Amino acid sequence: MKVTDKDVAYVADLANLELSDEERARMLRDLNSILEYVDRLGQLETDDVAPMAQVSDRYRADKSRQGIDRFAYAMREDVKDGLRKSLPHDVAVKNAPDTDGTFFEVPKVIER
Repeated sequence: MKVTDKDVAYVADLANLELSDEERARMLRDLNSILEYVDRLGQLETDDVAPMAQVSDRYRADKSRQGIDRFAYAMREDVKDGLRKSLPHDVAVKNAPDTDGTFFEVPKVIER
């Protein structure tokens, strides 16, 4: 897959970026370089590579343990009903300075 100049222009427009011809050319080159590298990584044989929890021993790794167990601190138990209760919609809207009763109303910040 190759990124085209048209792709760069489209994404820049979505992001509301004004790119010079030089910047657009550099972006095109850099994005294609990244995609080529990702493609090269995708060709590597990784079936025999063990998954890693952490790439560094820098943060609190338990050096008395071996392998992936050294990083047990990075794991957590799943929490039943892990979603936290949020502010009820009617209370949130009631506290808003501008609302139509359903949505928050905010000033427009992007002009085209």
